[in-house]
Amino acid sequence: MQSPDSAFLAIDIGNTRLKWALYSQGAPGATVLAHGAEFLDHIDRLSEGPWAELPVTPTAMLGCVVAGEHVRRRTEEQIGEAFDFSPRWAVSSVGEAGITNGYDHPTRLGADRFVAMIGARHRMLAAQAGAAPRPIIVVLVGTAVTVEAIDAEGKFLGGLILPGHGIMLRALESGTAGLHVPTGEVRTFPTNTSDALTSGGTYAIAGAVQRMVKHLRQHCGAEPVCYMAGGAGWKMAPSMEGEFELVESLIMDGLLVIAQQRALRA
Repeated sequence: MQSPDSAFLAIDIGNTRLKWALYSQGAPGATVLAHGAEFLDHIDRLSEGPWAELPVTPTAMLGCVVAGEHVRRRTEEQIGEAFDFSPRWAVSSVGEAGITNGYDHPTRLGADRFVAMIGARHRMLAAQAGAAPRPIIVVLVGTAVTVEAIDAEGKFLGGLILPGHGIMLRALESGTAGLHVPTGEVRTFPTNTSDALTSGGTYAIAGAVQRMVKHLRQHCGAEPVCYMAGGAGWKMAPSMEGEFELVESLIMDGLLVIAQQRALRA
């Protein structure tokens, strides 16, 4: 395959799936040339499957991984079989790409949370088009749910971690007799157990998010811009109060911002 010098691969490895996207270059706004996702059990098919069929061959990559060392090593083996470059991974630090990390131990912050915040701040600044920056709420809805608060200057003030829908349901099923029921719908007044479980989990997450929005609004004296991402974000969005922008590519956006800034420094 003919390869442009700038083709770039971004990888986001969560607790359940590996998501990847091939871009025309490692910079915000780059064109998506191909993308896909694999459950973690199926990572070993990447090099001979979708990565063997890419329209162009990437010459560099940057990834974000929270699933553990074993999954990272399996992914690196696939990268080594498919491409001619060394894998690079984003990690949390005291600060990068406009985000100052206020965690007590900055390196212990999940890389996905850190990268998503970088993507969110870049998106906010672009939307403001030169106007004053705004504080930001970033919600990642996946196996777990995280809710991050960032002030207008880009300082990460702190965040919440709570169980996602699946973990909540499994906890109730394992601890309570007779709750092995199908997934229900979100209802204002649930009148069956399935709807009661689904509605309870959804409103628990929504309530935690709204509490953080309130805290950030009071702390900054300004209305925050709110972004929501993650595989289950679309389920939560209709139940949220206020304006939430659903951004599926938030972590990928952050990886592109980091890649560009590291290239400029180099």
